[in-house]
Amino acid sequence: MRDFSGKVAFITGGASGIGIGMAKAFCQAGMKVVVADIRDDHLAAAEETLARSGSEFHLVKLDVADREAWSRAADEAERVFSRIHVLCNNAGIGVLTSIAQATYEDWDWLLGVNLGGVINGVTTVLPRIRAHGEAGHVMATASSGGIAVASHGGVYSTTKFGVVAMMECLREDLSAEGIGVTVLCPAAVNTNIHDHADMRPERYRGAGAELGPHGIGMDPDMVKGMLAFGRDPLDVGRQVLHAIRHDEPYVFTERMNKAQIELRREAILASMPDEEPDLKRLAADMAMRRAITELLG
Repeated sequence: MRDFSGKVAFITGGASGIGIGMAKAFCQAGMKVVVADIRDDHLAAAEETLARSGSEFHLVKLDVADREAWSRAADEAERVFSRIHVLCNNAGIGVLTSIAQATYEDWDWLLGVNLGGVINGVTTVLPRIRAHGEAGHVMATASSGGIAVASHGGVYSTTKFGVVAMMECLREDLSAEGIGVTVLCPAAVNTNIHDHADMRPERYRGAGAELGPHGIGMDPDMVKGMLAFGRDPLDVGRQVLHAIRHDEPYVFTERMNKAQIELRREAILASMPDEEPDLKRLAADMAMRRAITELLG
């Protein structure tokens, strides 16, 4: 997707952090943006920020875990701007807990937002992008914790590994349609990613362990201080814009991710059996994969 002028981006979690960084970068490239967010205070701040720059934008309140709300938000975006060209599934919660401590409520909340929100976005908006037949792109914000396991964040990493796998599969699915797919795997960015404990819906409040920095023995103020030295969200937004322009599959914000990936790769390869592969079995497997691909069209 090379021409951004007049194109419309729909950004979830778009009113703060990486989301507002993308909104600014996209507007600077001549795009119109729909900023979707669950928090009224963030939407108000985003309105002030984008209005100052003279950007063409629209705000919509959205809980990404709510499928009916997704349909209403997409309808509203099309009423305002006619089409959606770029879907940015960016909304997420960065609360941390180990798998051993997690409750059903913890799983339901994080899966519902971090992975379910992406599923809902793709299922709702992708058919609309395909229908108008113009250029299109789908991106999702995963995490460096979706490539290498996040310390004390087993539930979080599970959701983000799922996002990475989903985007990799979707990229293959759409390769012949001219619709690009990108997954963003950020490390430390100056955002409020860990500031969600107070926003936990009542239906997900159980008797489980405390989530967030306190729950893993860290001072929340220290975490905020560390993130303050992270990447500028606008810089990350510009990276995403570049990736969309060049249809790149991944966006990483830090070189340190390379070492994490190499360590995981080495551990996986070291666990592979040493015997020679069964060529007949491999050929049969490849034939089956080709047949499935042709069947699914």
